[in-house]
Amino acid sequence: MTKRFPRFARALAIGAAIALPPGGALMTAGLHAQAPADELAAVNRAIRGTTSLSANFVQTDRNGQIQTGKLLLKQPGKIRFDYGAGDLLIVADGRSLYMIDYQVSQVQRWPIRNSPLGALLDPSRDLSKYGKLAQTDDPRIVSVEVRDPQHPEYGVLSLVFTRKPAAPSGLELYGWIAKDAQGNRTTIRLSSPVYGAAIADSAFKWRDPRPNRVGPSR
Repeated sequence: MTKRFPRFARALAIGAAIALPPGGALMTAGLHAQAPADELAAVNRAIRGTTSLSANFVQTDRNGQIQTGKLLLKQPGKIRFDYGAGDLLIVADGRSLYMIDYQVSQVQRWPIRNSPLGALLDPSRDLSKYGKLAQTDDPRIVSVEVRDPQHPEYGVLSLVFTRKPAAPSGLELYGWIAKDAQGNRTTIRLSSPVYGAAIADSAFKWRDPRPNRVGPSR
């Protein structure tokens, strides 16, 4: 393992799980015993209605380290996290989720289905089967905790939406917190979202930094 592996692993939490941003009423979330079907249905419609999304993001890990960057999402199955420093990239190409660390020439890959991040990347998935509504004590906020009970090693994903009439199904994705099987939390907060803009498939290709790899970018 390299000395940079902990940073590499922390960023992986983006694909491992999701929960609420720090501060205020958003962090008081407690689960209802049963999720109201209408709210879960609205979240399903919001995800299915998000054909594309671009936004800025702020990531905070369990140690308080902050990183910023740009998010691109295109349905089905594509997402890209460009970190501001340019040395770390996370990309899903519709089948797999990749993490590319250019400083140490490392690449790791996971099937999208092995992560609760699939809740965002697969509009055909039904949140009512594996999601629970979280109580936020703020009627403007809708939060859903997603987990696969058959695979606790995938972690937990809690999506947070704010009610905005102009957003798909009236719900704007505010962010999430990734919580892995060891309890490590990584928060993502989005800002300046743009829905429905054209995003080329080439935005989800990347340069392989590993030695002896030749040919075009993936």
